[in-house]
Amino acid sequence: VCPVCQGTRLSDRALQSTLCGLTIPQVCALPLKDLSHFITSVPGQMTDERLRAMGQNICQQFLITAQRLEKLGLTYLSLDRASSTLSTGERQRVQLARAVRSNTTGLLYLLDEPSIGLHPANLEGLLAVIHDLLAHGNSVVMVDHEVWMLRQVEHLIEMGPGAGTLGGEILTQGSVKDVQANSLSIIGPYLSGQEQVRIRQGKDEASLFQLGTIHLETAPIHTVKALSVDFPKGCLIGVSGVSGSGKTTLILESLMPAIAAQIAHEPSPSHIKKITTAGLKRVNLIDATPIGANIRSTVATYSNVLDDLRKIFANTAQAKSLTLKAADFSYNTGSLRCPECDGTGQITMDVQFLTDVVIPCPKCQGLRYDKKALKIKSPLHDGLEMDLARLLAQTISEVLGLIPQKTTALMKKVREKLLILDQLGLGYLTLNEGTPLLSGGEAQRLKLAYEMGKTQDDALYIFDEPTIGLHPLDVKRLIQVFDQLIKAKATVIVIEHDLDVLANCDYCIDMGPFGGEEGGLIVYHGCPKYMKDCPDSITGKYLQ
Repeated sequence: VCPVCQGTRLSDRALQSTLCGLTIPQVCALPLKDLSHFITSVPGQMTDERLRAMGQNICQQFLITAQRLEKLGLTYLSLDRASSTLSTGERQRVQLARAVRSNTTGLLYLLDEPSIGLHPANLEGLLAVIHDLLAHGNSVVMVDHEVWMLRQVEHLIEMGPGAGTLGGEILTQGSVKDVQANSLSIIGPYLSGQEQVRIRQGKDEASLFQLGTIHLETAPIHTVKALSVDFPKGCLIGVSGVSGSGKTTLILESLMPAIAAQIAHEPSPSHIKKITTAGLKRVNLIDATPIGANIRSTVATYSNVLDDLRKIFANTAQAKSLTLKAADFSYNTGSLRCPECDGTGQITMDVQFLTDVVIPCPKCQGLRYDKKALKIKSPLHDGLEMDLARLLAQTISEVLGLIPQKTTALMKKVREKLLILDQLGLGYLTLNEGTPLLSGGEAQRLKLAYEMGKTQDDALYIFDEPTIGLHPLDVKRLIQVFDQLIKAKATVIVIEHDLDVLANCDYCIDMGPFGGEEGGLIVYHGCPKYMKDCPDSITGKYLQ
């Protein structure tokens, strides 16, 4: 921190300047809601009529922008909040408010998942901002999965039918009613309400805490007040609340590090007063952060499928005749990797004064292996034989179709791992797909697949908005996976705005009632079906 300005970025002269008794840093530190009240009072405190008229004009311009940010659920943000600390959804909403403020006309705005991170209470505000853009003569194209938002559009284009190589076609297009009436539509039944994502019957209240209680007590931190909260072990727990209500602070900054410290026999964070883990030995955050930046990391290596396949190919008669071992089939260190690209499948060309150009390796055509490896084949379904390089170039669903039901023990292990990936909606990915290229949602599901099959009764899984970017059909699949984890006696905590996910939970903790200083409290805890009866719960008003 700069010793002169103490991080304010202002000179001494600027720090001494005041506006109606407040310095610039004090003004910028106010939450947007409080700042709006302060700005409203400024013109009335000016004695000069000309300055008052000028002040009213300037303040009105500020309030117009502030109102749009408030509609988008950002009342808890302050002007001095660094943009680098904003979430993806918060950053996009700030950009959207800025675009509306410019009063441009004749532009085409492309909004990619604008509902990300939005509480249901703020969706109407988002729609109002979009209508402002349209009112100024602009056009808006929105890529989104939020069913409520899709019901509001004037023209809907549905892509599909699957993902990756299984998609790429326009299934339906037209008005919402046209899409609902089209038998080819996948989203149509969800728009009409005929199809529901609610597939779990939550546990009854009497059995919620039968497997144990995870207890947490904290001192105040950030805008979250001192809390004492219980989490039922072995349940699917939803943590909800408007943006800025304290969900992330409660789970990711308090519960998770406290349990991790307890497991490691280390001191808990200073604001933790008490933690009872109920026998937990593992805590896993399954978030949307990318899986590494190494181009050698692929779906096959991350899921450990490649390890099993290398053993299978090393066990073929051809490999044995050449005295090849499983290690030789590694495209990272093995003798069969392509010598031109060193097993990466690509060549980087250094173009002077320009960005490096990456092209598929001209020797192996991106397959990562030498020609010698292409001659070693393993038998698959119906007498089909395939080399490892071309097998890795297939999608997960395609490889599943190539493995017979009755097969070797090793191939059964491969099938089981691929089946989990397919059930998570990742069947369209190729096995040699680089993990750094995966979207946040894909990375999250791949991490989850890695955890499946382990002993779960001592594990806590934490998911931070796992439905971001997911189609309702994929949300249903995700809930089915949660159900599998719960049946294996794992404990699952989901930080979520999606009402369908919350309705499928066994237990809900709703933070609020609002964001920032007006939040940080637990306004409801219990079965989700009773949340609607809680007068302080904003989420409960939307959860049917």
